[in-house]
Amino acid sequence: MFNRKVFRIVAVRTLSVLLLTVGITTTTNLGATASAQNYCATIDVVVARGTTEPGYLGAAVGDPLYGVLSSQLSVDTSAYRVNYPADLLVPTSVSDGTRDMVTHVINQAAACPDQRFVLVGYSQGAAVTHAVLGTPAMMMLPGMWVLPAELSWRVTAVLLFGDPLRLVGQGVAGAYADRTANYCTSGDPICAGGIFPAAHGSYQWAFTSATGLVESRL
Repeated sequence: MFNRKVFRIVAVRTLSVLLLTVGITTTTNLGATASAQNYCATIDVVVARGTTEPGYLGAAVGDPLYGVLSSQLSVDTSAYRVNYPADLLVPTSVSDGTRDMVTHVINQAAACPDQRFVLVGYSQGAAVTHAVLGTPAMMMLPGMWVLPAELSWRVTAVLLFGDPLRLVGQGVAGAYADRTANYCTSGDPICAGGIFPAAHGSYQWAFTSATGLVESRL
């Protein structure tokens, strides 16, 4: 019991340090921004961008990923930008993100009974997505909103990029584990403990694989 308590304390402290280091700003201009939302599209792609990341859904991951998803999936799509500060100088940034992501999914699920969701999180946004899905390490932090269990079947896939929780051995658990892909570029200091900050903005290699996962679950 003592060892378990010590591990939890260390994990929380480590996670806090990781979240404070996720402020690597990606300035990569990777093109496509999200198209206008089709209110009841078959798939709604809900994206939590990284810390201070430029772009609408996020220049490093969200915008180019949505470009690939919308062009290659066999169904129509819409995109939603999680409305949160994505700023580590705002103490409630992550909890604000969880509130907005959960609220959006609940509202869309009610308005569009046949709509399914792909949840995407990059960097700090990955921590937001973990909390929304109830990952235990995030539940130790205050103010987290969790997606109601009755809506879990509406989540087709979870796509995580540059995820800081990888460094404390935390993956998406429970009902979401078998529909989650967690991508980490070699050398990325945030998810791999690497020494190459530029690697944290290099995820183009993963977009085709991510799209394949979503397509396989339609």
